[in-house]
Parts: sequence; C-alpha cells; structure tokens
Amino acid sequence: MMKPEDMFANMQHDPDDPSPWHALYLDQSTPIRPSAKTLWLTNSSSNSRQFVLPFARVFSKVLIVIFQVIKALSPIDWRASRLLHQLIYWGLKYFVKKEANYLILRHFWLGSEILAFVGGNVPGVKVPMNPLRPKNLEDLKNHLFLTHDLNLFNFVINLNKELREKGLKIKPLEAPDFSMLTEGEFDIEMPKDGFFNFIDLETAIELYTPVYQFFLTDNDFWRATNSLQLDETIGVYAATILNSHQHLVLVNNKHPLVSLITLSAGFRLVLHGLSTEMGHWFLVMKKLEQREKMKSA
Repeated sequence: MMKPEDMFANMQHDPDDPSPWHALYLDQSTPIRPSAKTLWLTNSSSNSRQFVLPFARVFSKVLIVIFQVIKALSPIDWRASRLLHQLIYWGLKYFVKKEANYLILRHFWLGSEILAFVGGNVPGVKVPMNPLRPKNLEDLKNHLFLTHDLNLFNFVINLNKELREKGLKIKPLEAPDFSMLTEGEFDIEMPKDGFFNFIDLETAIELYTPVYQFFLTDNDFWRATNSLQLDETIGVYAATILNSHQHLVLVNNKHPLVSLITLSAGFRLVLHGLSTEMGHWFLVMKKLEQREKMKSA
C-alpha cells in the first residue's frame, strides 16, 4: 500500500489542473515536521473534510447556541468530565481516522514541551509543570483535554506571579536550553483504523466542541475557549527568549485581550493545533542550529 508521503511526493503536476495538496506538500515557507505535515494534508484532502465538515460546522454552531441558552437558564452543575473523556475516547477510537488521532495525541506532547522550553529558559524562576504525554487513545480518558486547558492558564499565572514578585523579566538568551525538546518522533502508538474510521481531524473537532460544552460547566467551556487566546502569549515568551520575533508570524489565534465568542471555537482549535505544530518544529530547528554552531566553534 502506498504511504501518504509517497502519494504526495509522487503526484504528477498538471499545469492545467494543479493539485493544492501537492503545492502545500512541496511548499517550505512555514516550519512543520515533515511527518506531521503529511498526516495533516492526508486529513485535509479527505472526502470527510470536503463533504462532511460543512454540515458538521453548521450543526455544531446550532448546538453551541442551544446549549448556551440551556446552561444560562439552568441551575444544574453540568460538569461530567469523566463521562466526557470516555465519550471522546470512544468516538475517536471507532469513528476518527488514525492520522487525526495521531495528531491529537501529538498535540499534548508538543504543548508540554513548548511550556517546558519557556519555563526552563527564564533564569531565576521555577514554574511547576504538569507535562501530558499520552501514548495511546486510552490515556486520553484521564481528563487530558480539561487538564491541557488548565495547564496553560496555570503556567501563565505561576510564571508571571514569580516574575512580578522577583522583579524579573523574560529576556533573550545567547544560548537557550533546548534539552526538553524531542527531535525525533514521540513515543506514541499509531492508532488503527476500523471499518467506520472515516472522520477527519477538523470534522471531529467541530462535532466534539458542543459535546465538550455540554458535559462541562459554562465557566469551564468559556475558559477552554479563552485558552486559545494564549497562543500569542506563549509565542511572545518563546520569541523573546530566542530574540526572534518573526516566530510570531506562526501564531494564528492572536490578540489575547480580545476574547472571541464560542461559536468559532472549533475552527480556532484547529488553528491552535497547527500553530503548536509549527512552533514546536521552529524550536527544534533552533536546537539543531545551535548544535551545528557548537560543532563548528
């Protein structure tokens, strides 16, 4: 069976009918790990994304509005994190494509390592970390999605409390510590596809957004949505340490002080995932550059 990377690499170029996926595969203007890019394009070019996503996006927005009204009027505490993560696990395992599942598992590792890079490169500050490294879909049931959102806010709060208390600032470093960054592939089991595993990454995210909303409190869902605003915040931290502010062009969820409404949460979550992929690979390339400079010195 042809591998996805072979499919894109061996595409024949027809000037009268060029493939957008071939163009994106060959393009090197933005940093992203080649293996992750192949998985991303495999999902983007799927029939599910073309024919199911448009309906899923409309359906999701309608449910979000309905659930928003219900929660605003109801005195019930809707939090059911254990059931939520069980449903997410079940849906991903039996209905979502293996490439999408792998990208989801990768995201937790990427986010943990980016936070570790920032926390480890601010002299005089020690920020408690809670790295998330799921090896398979089963690990997601341990409240990983909710914990991921909490980690982002707790990191920003703990880091800046120490900076304020100690009168410190994040500053550029001549030789940043990149030791926490994984250069190769993560220790993740590639999920398997069954007969019904046809849903792509973006469609899955759109369908799960109202589910996420329903099984959490209104406050939990708003906090999760607002966590996407922290992409630029973390990007500024990393760019300052590297003295490389062109890094910020990779950030899509910008303007952290302008919180967006929840209707766009699904699409912004996809942007968050892509920004994280590109941000991590940018750091890895900086790590490799530093190593080459040390060898030639």
